[in-house]
Amino acid sequence: MEISSRESTQLFSNTILLVDRSSFKSESSTFKEKQSYCGGIKVFLGALSFVYFAKALSGSYLKSTITQIERRFDISSSLVGVIDGSFEIGNLLIIILVSYFGAKLHRPRIIGAGCLIMSAGTFLIAMPQFFMGRYEYERFPSTINSTVSISPCLQDKSQTLLPALEKPQAKINTGCIQTVAIIGPIFGFLLGSLCAKLYVDIGFVDLDSVTITHKDVQWVGAWWLGYLIAGMISVLAGIPFWFLPKHLPKPEGRKDSSTSSEQSEFITEDNKDHQKSYQQQVKIAEMAEDFLPSLKNLFGNPVYILYLCASIIQFNSLIGMVTYKPKYIEQQYAQTSSKTNFVIGLINIPAVAFGIFSGGLIMKKFRINVLGAAKLSLGSSFFGYLLLLSLFAMGCENSDVAGLTVSYHGAKQMTDYEQALYSECNSGCACSKNDWDPICGENGVTYISACLAGCQASNGSGKHTVFFNCSCVGTLKSPSQSSSAVVGPCQKGNECPKMFLYFLVISVITSYTLSVGGTPGYILLLRCIKPHLKSFALGIYTLAIRVLAGIPAPVYFGMAIDTTCLKWGNKRCGGRGACRLYDSSALRYVYLGLTLVLGMVSIFFSVAVLWVLRKRSSPQDETLSANGERGTCGTKSKKANFVNSDHLIQTPYWPEKETRL
Repeated sequence: MEISSRESTQLFSNTILLVDRSSFKSESSTFKEKQSYCGGIKVFLGALSFVYFAKALSGSYLKSTITQIERRFDISSSLVGVIDGSFEIGNLLIIILVSYFGAKLHRPRIIGAGCLIMSAGTFLIAMPQFFMGRYEYERFPSTINSTVSISPCLQDKSQTLLPALEKPQAKINTGCIQTVAIIGPIFGFLLGSLCAKLYVDIGFVDLDSVTITHKDVQWVGAWWLGYLIAGMISVLAGIPFWFLPKHLPKPEGRKDSSTSSEQSEFITEDNKDHQKSYQQQVKIAEMAEDFLPSLKNLFGNPVYILYLCASIIQFNSLIGMVTYKPKYIEQQYAQTSSKTNFVIGLINIPAVAFGIFSGGLIMKKFRINVLGAAKLSLGSSFFGYLLLLSLFAMGCENSDVAGLTVSYHGAKQMTDYEQALYSECNSGCACSKNDWDPICGENGVTYISACLAGCQASNGSGKHTVFFNCSCVGTLKSPSQSSSAVVGPCQKGNECPKMFLYFLVISVITSYTLSVGGTPGYILLLRCIKPHLKSFALGIYTLAIRVLAGIPAPVYFGMAIDTTCLKWGNKRCGGRGACRLYDSSALRYVYLGLTLVLGMVSIFFSVAVLWVLRKRSSPQDETLSANGERGTCGTKSKKANFVNSDHLIQTPYWPEKETRL
């Protein structure tokens, strides 16, 4: 009995040991599976974040090079707007194909192929630099490399100017991705700032022979270099996706789980049997039949329609403002392209990011219901555009340019600008009104060229050329006394730098205020749509924003800005080139006025949204929201129309939000 007892005890202990070992192996294998799954998720999210970064960098860099491209190829602002809008046109052409085939093929490789296409497109933008010869800017021959005294005023009508110098040629996971989407534009504008300081033909010409600086209105930076860098980043971003599996293995603990997150559903492939049964149940004909009723249901929702109209008009305002903001700063405050891009990238975009974050934080912390979200979105837009109104008072006066903004006798110009370029003081000179080679007289007035200033002699070369005996410069001081001038336009008034500082402060506050309403507005959109229509509604919303705002806004903003031009350049092959000088006051009223008018119209639609919500909501909703519950868009189907707000705040989406300033 004693032996059998010992044997039974030993047998029991061995059994326990085997059970413990098997359970340990099971736990160990489960831990390894979870570790492998988490590792795969991290790799995928890291690669996807890099793609977001590359895309955001390329898009923002395009906007930072608007003025550079305009000067380099002598085109108008409206044509530049068409180029900018073509970015959205390209998206529309491919988005349907990607949406259809992306769900059926190897998703990671589809993303990788998309990165390669994106990089190819970015490289293609830079190609004109290498096929169109070197950049040529207008300069009087004496300012090139000659130390011999040459008379700018050609009194002999048979003399002709030498040709211009030709230059040789999960919460944490989703926060991760959205954060990178904001960081991308910051680096995009900073890259634009760096490239704007480098001469366009760097590496192809002797930089010592360049007679203009980055402060000159004819200066063109190395715009093409940034596109090559952005293209390489896109290539690198796509490499990891070619080595990822078609789907990641699911941990054992989650395989039988009935509830799974959207992230796992996106990455993992559904069971084949389930797919077959689903395909048998849902036929294409049935989906087609359900399309029109769904569309009718969606457009029958007044809140959705009104919010869609408000968003379209507001994005017209914001996209137009952002596209031409660098040009506005350069022309209004006489800032360089490099400094303009640096300021936008380092100050404005972080303000946008902080505003989006603040909006989501307010929604989450105070558990704001749908009515509160509408109020927050409306208040954000109202105060943002109210701040924008104050920018009208923060402009600079026109520079004194003889024949354009002031007469040669010092009076404000009242006659036709082109005809007023000629005066008695330069009547003996054979000058062309099409030239643009500005000089600054010692009287503080800018002259379009040394010839039109009546200068009789010059000394020095390049950037250090000095003109003497300028008859038109003398008329503003003393009719009998001639004076001198130096290369380059005169600086704007002493008040302009101070105004620029005020503009930056108000601009940052405005960017933050407008961005606060982004997340509440998006949540308002989702909470007022039936669950089975959410994807369809978001698709229509995004498509409408791209087609009705992203494409036309840069074009008609550019056309409006072109109307404020005082002096157009001329292409060497004939025809009108890029604008050389804008009317500062007219530019301010057109640019800010168009932005403000569109913004105010969008506010009226937002007020209508709030009115409809108040009409459809019951007093009980207000009481519930005060106690921390979530309100609804209507009183009939509360549970059907809403999703958990905490989940919505995890994945805020605002179309083109990374470039909204």
